[in-house]
Amino acid sequence: MTGILIKAISGFYYVSCDGNVYECKARGNFRKAGVSPVVGDMVEFSLTDNTHGIVESIAQRKNLFNRPLVANIDKLFIVSAYTTPAPDTIMIDRLTALATFNNIEPIIVFNKADMGSFDELYSIYTKAGFKTYIVSAKENIGVEQLKNEMQNCVCAFSGNSGVGKSSILNALFPDLQLKTGEVSDKLGRGRHTTRHTELFFVGDGAYVVDTPGFSTVEAQEDLYDFKLALPECFPDFSEYLGCCKFTSCSHTTEKGCAVIEAVKDGNIQKSRHQSYIALSSELKDVTAWNNKSK
Repeated sequence: MTGILIKAISGFYYVSCDGNVYECKARGNFRKAGVSPVVGDMVEFSLTDNTHGIVESIAQRKNLFNRPLVANIDKLFIVSAYTTPAPDTIMIDRLTALATFNNIEPIIVFNKADMGSFDELYSIYTKAGFKTYIVSAKENIGVEQLKNEMQNCVCAFSGNSGVGKSSILNALFPDLQLKTGEVSDKLGRGRHTTRHTELFFVGDGAYVVDTPGFSTVEAQEDLYDFKLALPECFPDFSEYLGCCKFTSCSHTTEKGCAVIEAVKDGNIQKSRHQSYIALSSELKDVTAWNNKSK
């Protein structure tokens, strides 16, 4: 049988298959190989009775993160709010780059549209090629479009505390009113809880996972590869890469840089290039020794 691993606690793996959840143990050969099933894995398992089974194998992963420990994310919804806190373009651009590097589609979401206009930010990110939504969880504006985006995907929501991630999920899926609070507790935000990650099935083939660890570059394990691929992680740079005067161009300050010229011409948004420079600076001292095996 094939299913998706939705929760892992103390050596027990909970696999969802055809509307049922099975409590499984893993074969001993996983431990010998130094591999463990993680939440989000697609697994083959065999039944030992009607509700229990054994995880036999793990399908090849699309991506894997250690904080939170989760695999195979399809879409990352990057949430900002009009205020408290105000949108941070460097944080948004860091997350879009991390998502792109890990074969995840980034979706930009501006919440609390009832408090003011996001027109300028909407223009920046749509021109950069990202799907961008303006919503108000409070007023139930625009949330249905997000629901359509989530169909048949493993989705993650990320963003600073206070931007309304849980409010959006509650607006999208009213039946999760209690569960979103449970997610926060299970992720260790309660005083006496054990931190773990869990996927929640929300219908139409969609699963949601909370992602508190995606707001920093340190969430990326293979930092050196990320550093080398950084220009390609800004899709709005793509048509200008390879057009610079020097093949070793870092696209930060060099004369003859096609990316910088595109910024001057207004074809690349200035804030996007500023974020790229900030990320390049953060990664400048990273070497191949910083890479960690996944």
